[in-house]
Amino acid sequence: MPTRTARTAWNGSLQEGSGQVELSSSKVGTYAVSFPKRAADEAGGTTSPEELVAAAHSSCFAMQLSAMIGEAGGTTQSLEVSADVSLGPDEANGGFMLTGIALTVRGEVEGLDADGFSKAAEAAKVGCPVSKALTGVQITLDAALV
Repeated sequence: MPTRTARTAWNGSLQEGSGQVELSSSKVGTYAVSFPKRAADEAGGTTSPEELVAAAHSSCFAMQLSAMIGEAGGTTQSLEVSADVSLGPDEANGGFMLTGIALTVRGEVEGLDADGFSKAAEAAKVGCPVSKALTGVQITLDAALV
């Protein structure tokens, strides 16, 4: 299986510095990062580790759910997945930590009822490689057919 790479170049202190994250394997882009914007409510045109984790988690979960739906005898027509990744203080160790991930999925699926879809979504939440990597973070799931 392949290894994927991203690279970050950072200049300056935490508060005054900034950096650029490069998606090296895909070469699809380089994105600005800064701590003040990471910690702010408005991203101001920059990305953050949390947004990148959210992108990884939502895409991984969608792929895993599609597989679980197929294993359950259903056919995926479409899935709309979002992942909301929260950053907050780490009271035990200082600094910051991911405080939670909320996965939301709405699906159009043939061959599964709401209960079957919910079971497939729970299995995908557990089986998704990104979920497995994030076992130290509380992950919630809201799954429904549309």
